[in-house]
Parts: sequence; C-alpha cells; structure tokens
Amino acid sequence: MAHLERSVATLRIMGDELVPDEISKLLSAVPTEAHRKGHQFPSGPSGRIVTRNSGMWRLSATETEPEDLDGQVSELLGQVTSDLSVWSDLATRFRIDLFCGWFMGSGNEGVAISPETMLALGKRSILLSLDIYGPEATDGDGDARQE
Repeated sequence: MAHLERSVATLRIMGDELVPDEISKLLSAVPTEAHRKGHQFPSGPSGRIVTRNSGMWRLSATETEPEDLDGQVSELLGQVTSDLSVWSDLATRFRIDLFCGWFMGSGNEGVAISPETMLALGKRSILLSLDIYGPEATDGDGDARQE
C-alpha cells in the first residue's frame, strides 16, 4: 500500500467554558494557538471583526511527507501530560479531537494506524477526525487544471 503523500495533525480541545491558561497548566504544554469564547479579531484584508463562537486550545504536530500519523501522535503526546486522570477530567468538560488533514498524491494511497497509537488516543478520549483530500487533477503535463 502506498502511503498518503502528506499529513497534518492538530490536537484540539474545544468548549464554551475553555480557559486556555488552565488547559496549558493541566497539560503542562504551550499551545500552538488558543483563544476563549468571545475573542474578537480582525479578519482578512477588509479588517472585518470576527467573534469566536467557542474556546479552543490547539497543539500542532510537524507536517509529514509522506504521511506518518503514528509519528505525529507520538510527537504531540510527548509534549503533554501522560496523566490519564487529567485527560479524563478534560474529556468530561470539553470536546477533544486529533484533527488530521490527509492529502493524496494519486488515486490509490492509504494509511495504517498502529494499535499503540489507537490505544494512546482512546485512553485519553481523543476522537480521531479526518479530512481527506484527493489528488489534484492535472492536464497530463503535471500542471493543475482549472475546473
């Protein structure tokens, strides 16, 4: 089986009552990005003000080419507490997932996830969320077609 061409992975904790500093303290980690519900920021060239609908704490893994979800999960979990009581508490109060973007280079690529990775996610009540992107259409010369 050919591996997926590329993958990105982010550990996300989400909820209306989320306080980023509390999550950082509980996990003993600094997030890649975090915000509280109601946070406002200017968006895009127009500078239109956007308000966050929910709080979020995110920690992103290094992008891999080819896909290496096992390595990305190991990287992420290596940066946060392994105390399962902390994870249990977080899971009762917030939504937790590992959000993955998987990118195919051709029409027949796949992924295998080790039992150790699945167990590590399951013990922490981390849902696996996937966005899978098919290969770009080309014109035969390797250039992307406009469809």
